[in-house]
Amino acid sequence: MKIVVASENPVKIKATDSGFSTYFEVNEVRGVSISSGVSDQPMSDEETLTGALNRVENARKEFDDADFWVGIEGGISISGKQIEAFAWVVVLSGEKTGRARTTSFQLPAKVAELITDGYELGVANDILFKQENSKQKTGAVGLLTNNKINRTALYKQAVELALVPFLNPDLY
Repeated sequence: MKIVVASENPVKIKATDSGFSTYFEVNEVRGVSISSGVSDQPMSDEETLTGALNRVENARKEFDDADFWVGIEGGISISGKQIEAFAWVVVLSGEKTGRARTTSFQLPAKVAELITDGYELGVANDILFKQENSKQKTGAVGLLTNNKINRTALYKQAVELALVPFLNPDLY
């Protein structure tokens, strides 16, 4: 089984490999640089889902020799002064598509302020937590949970759930 992940982010590649390995024997998981077609920091559920859909479709067009293509897009949702983080996962194979959203979690006020000032979530976390490139490591969720839940674990479950239509083809 060959899987193309529409990102070179090691967290997304590992989450995809782990999520698929729950159900299948995986031979190859390849991360490739693919544009999401949305802003660097998607600011709504709709924009985040659009980014994941764009990634998976563009990956299939560019790398058509895979069995599955996976798009993962992290985003935020703003409600008043509260900001929550989450991600969408889209899996594509043949004519079938599966998708799932991670759980969401509230971001601290200081991170929210930095985002409001125009910083991407990963950069805001790096500033607040004095990290470097945290979005390719534990991410906000890892930093906020003392790494009890990291970004890979958060994404893995959504990958597993996005595979539900492929596990139950007669129902989808």
